[in-house]
Amino acid sequence: MSKHDEKSVIIYTDGASRGNPGPGGWGAVLIVPRSDMRKVFELGGHEDTTTNTRMELAGLDGALDKAADFDLETGNAPIVVHTDSAYTINAITKWIYGWQKNGWKTTAGEPVANREILESIFEKLVRLKLRHEITFTKVSGHSGVVLNERADDIATGFADSSHPLLFTGSFTDYEKLLSQMKPKPKTAASKKSSSAKAYSYVSLVGGAIHVDKSWPDCEKRVKGVAGARFQKSLSPEDEQELIGRFTLESL
Repeated sequence: MSKHDEKSVIIYTDGASRGNPGPGGWGAVLIVPRSDMRKVFELGGHEDTTTNTRMELAGLDGALDKAADFDLETGNAPIVVHTDSAYTINAITKWIYGWQKNGWKTTAGEPVANREILESIFEKLVRLKLRHEITFTKVSGHSGVVLNERADDIATGFADSSHPLLFTGSFTDYEKLLSQMKPKPKTAASKKSSSAKAYSYVSLVGGAIHVDKSWPDCEKRVKGVAGARFQKSLSPEDEQELIGRFTLESL
């Protein structure tokens, strides 16, 4: 396990779903610098019908909720959040304040997806930032980052309703435990696969947002166009989030 700043609150979060939408889970690992010892808390949860994006956000919300329990005890310790979700980082560091000011509507006037979780995260960030510097770090998923892999294992375990055992204890004991655990081989079922069936294709071309139901139609629109962006959506909710993201990026 890589070493982290012993004076910082360290958070790793991840989310997963089976079907997008489908059964899902979230996982988080929280390391708190206490006066007597560094303590580790593993967290996780399940939803019967959800999406990858919602579970990524739920993992962050759950971890911040736990971090708030130690707000006074950790003083002004920095909080460092690690996630492999680019959407989560962009939503929390770039877009959430605009959404909040706009009544949780996108610039297109549409309701922001997963509003209740985003509102919860927003409220926790406002409180925690009174005492803590909070930074977000993007990590590569399934690349051997031990605590990210552990958060993924918890998330996928809850997505599969296996209810994995969650550790609470000293950082020293946690290091020993993880060193004894053999890495779990990643299968196609445990990855957030890009091979899932598309619901639609959202593109940003010349500042305009387009939604196509087939890849050939989207390909005709974006092929050879400088600066064109496009992404596959997997559900109506996913489509809405992509439209919101591209709309903000076009401003």
